[in-house]
Amino acid sequence: MQIVCGIVTVSDRASQGVYEDLGGPALKSAAAGYGWQVVAEGIVPDDRTEIQRAIRTQINQGCQLILTTGGTGVARRDVTPESVLEIADREIPGFGEAMRMKSLAITPNAVLSRSLGAVIGQTLVLCLPGKPAGAVECLGFVAGAIPHCVKVLQEVPTSC
Repeated sequence: MQIVCGIVTVSDRASQGVYEDLGGPALKSAAAGYGWQVVAEGIVPDDRTEIQRAIRTQINQGCQLILTTGGTGVARRDVTPESVLEIADREIPGFGEAMRMKSLAITPNAVLSRSLGAVIGQTLVLCLPGKPAGAVECLGFVAGAIPHCVKVLQEVPTSC
């Protein structure tokens, strides 16, 4: 099964052109490495309405998996997890737990991460860190579970 993927970069400064988005391209490259087809990309400010609009737009474009990067820390403007959970049908706690647990071996600051996985309709949404290396690493920590999750959400029969 080909996974159709979208990527949303959440950053006030990148959305204003103050600096170049590096997280989105890093995730796009990682997604291609997993054999996923990236069909949508966007950059939005740290704003709940804009984040939700971008995610809904990508879902309407047929994305089965949406990767967000940015807005998962503890800064006042970091609202990506709240934005996603407000429109989610349910959270999948294991994604965030695995990302934090594995990241803790790399940095003690991993306890500050609010990365998560959630389901919106038939789409899996993963909220990843804003630093490109952290986003790609965290995606790698959970990539093995993504194909099965997407298949189940798409109601494709599986062998388990």
